[in-house]
Amino acid sequence: MTDKTEDDIFASLNQPPLWSGINAYRSDPLLVDLTASLPRGVRDELDGIGRYATLAESQEFARMANEGVPKLRTHGPRGERLDVIDFHPAYHALMRRSMASGLHSSVWDQTLEEKGKAHSARAVRFFLTSQLESGHLCPLTMTNASLAAISASPILQKEWAPRILSRKYDSSNRPAGQKTAVTLGMGMTEKQGGTDVRANRSAAEKVSDGIYRLTGHKFFMSAPMSDAFIMLANTEEGMGCFLVPRLLEDGSANGLRFQRLKDKIGNRSNASSEVEFSGTYGYLLGDPDAGIRTILDMVTLTRLDCAVSSAGLMRASLAEAVHHTRGRYAFGKTLIDQPLMTRVLADMALDVAAATGLVFRLASSFDKAGESPEEAAFARVMTPVVKYWVCKIAPSLIYEAMECIGGSGYIEERPIARHYREAPVNAIWEGSGNVMALDVLRVLRKGKDLFDAVFAMISRDLGPSGPKTVDVLRAAASLCERDESAARLFVEQLAMAAAAAELRRIGAGRIADAYAESRLATGWRYTYGMLDMRFDARFIVELLYPPM
Repeated sequence: MTDKTEDDIFASLNQPPLWSGINAYRSDPLLVDLTASLPRGVRDELDGIGRYATLAESQEFARMANEGVPKLRTHGPRGERLDVIDFHPAYHALMRRSMASGLHSSVWDQTLEEKGKAHSARAVRFFLTSQLESGHLCPLTMTNASLAAISASPILQKEWAPRILSRKYDSSNRPAGQKTAVTLGMGMTEKQGGTDVRANRSAAEKVSDGIYRLTGHKFFMSAPMSDAFIMLANTEEGMGCFLVPRLLEDGSANGLRFQRLKDKIGNRSNASSEVEFSGTYGYLLGDPDAGIRTILDMVTLTRLDCAVSSAGLMRASLAEAVHHTRGRYAFGKTLIDQPLMTRVLADMALDVAAATGLVFRLASSFDKAGESPEEAAFARVMTPVVKYWVCKIAPSLIYEAMECIGGSGYIEERPIARHYREAPVNAIWEGSGNVMALDVLRVLRKGKDLFDAVFAMISRDLGPSGPKTVDVLRAAASLCERDESAARLFVEQLAMAAAAAELRRIGAGRIADAYAESRLATGWRYTYGMLDMRFDARFIVELLYPPM
C-alpha cells in the first residue's frame, strides 16, 4: 500500500491541483511560435522566465509583496522629514530579478543578438513576468521609458544613462550618483486637471541654464520611491518637462514632500502617491515650451507596456481556468467536457490569442519604425488602439475566467484574484479609453496617410476578406470625423481587424479563421458563448492550452 500524496487526497475531494510549476512559456504554443525567430539565447532566457513565473516560491513572493503593501514614513524619531517608503522584502526580490532580466533597460542597451528585435524581445519578457506579478513592473516601465524623455537633453542622458541601464538593483536611500542603479518615476497629473495636463499649475522658475526651481503638486506620482522623476511644470515660455532627483548630491531632500500613498483597488505591491513640492530643483529636458511633446515620447512606451501586461494577465488567468476545468468534475463529466464550458473557454482563448498577437505586432513595429514608413505609421496609429482594446477587454475576460473556476476562484489565495484586481489599472493609467479614442481621432484628422498605410497592411494580411473589412473601417472612420462620439466603435473595430490580420499573417490557421469569422463578420459586440457556432471549440482550447 502506497501513501497518498496531498494531490491524491484533494483529487478525491474533486479539487484539482493548483496551477503551479508549469512553464508559462513552454505551455503557450502561440508564444513559442511568435518567438521562433528570436535568437536561441533569448529563447533560453524566456524559458527560464516562464519557469520562474509559476513556481510556488515565486507565487509566494507575489502574494507577500501584495499583502505587505508599501508604507510611507514621512518623519523620523526626532521629527525630521524623511519621505521614504518601505517595501516588503518580497517586492525587492521581484525587482532584483526583473532588473537582472533588463526589463527596465534592454531596449536601450540591446545586445548584438537582439539588434533590430529589442522591443519584441523585451515585450515577451514583460508578458511572462506580468503573469507572475504586475505591481513591481510599474517602476521598470517608467525607468525604461524615461530615457525617451531624457534623450531630449544629451548632457543629462550621458550622465544618467549608465545608472539607468545598470542591472544591479539598488534599493538604498542614497543620492543617485552613489548608487549602482537607479529607477525613475513620473509626475504628470494634478488635482484640477487630471488628464488635461495643460491645466497644470505647477511652476518652474529658471535658476541658471537648464536648471529650474519647481513649486506645486502632483495628484498621482508614480513609483515615488524612485531616484528621480520626469515631471511637467510651467515655465515662462510654456509647459516644460524636467528631470527631478529625489535627493540632492549631498544627500539632502529635494523638497518633495509626499502627502500620502494611494489606497488602490489593485496594484497593491506598487506605491503611488500625492506629493507637494517647493524649492525643488529640476533639470530641463528639451525646450522650455515643449514639455508635453517630450513627455509623450515616454508615454508612448508606457502605453505599449500597459497593453503587453494586460495580455499577460489574460493569458495567466485563462490558463489557470482551463487547468482547473480539466480536473474538476460536475454532473458526471469534467467541466471542460461540458459543451457550454468548452464554448466559453474557446471564446476567451480566441480573444487572448488575438490580444497576444496584436501586442507583439505593435512591439515589432517599434523595432522597425526607424527604417520603414509603413511600420512607423502602424506604431503611431495602433499604439492608442492596441492600448485601448487590449486593456479594455482584460477585466471582463479575467472575470469570466474566474467564473469558470467558480467559488474557489473568488478567494484571495489564488493568483487569478490578484490578476482581476490588477487588470483595470492598465486601462486607466497612461490614458483612459476616451483619451485613447481621442488620440486616434487626432491622428485621423492630421494624418490620413498613416491610416491608409495601416488599412493597406490589414487588407493585405487578411487576404480575400481584407478589402471588405477595410471598407467597413473607412466608413467607421468617416463617421468619426462627423461624430466624435463614434470614436470608440471605430477603435474597437480597428483593433479586432488588426488582430485578425495578425493571426492570419503569422499562420494561425483555424485560430485565425475562427477569430475573423466570429468577430468581423457582422461587427457587433459579443458576449462569451453567444457567437457564430461554426468553429470547433474543443480544438481551439486544446491547441492554445495543451494539457501539461
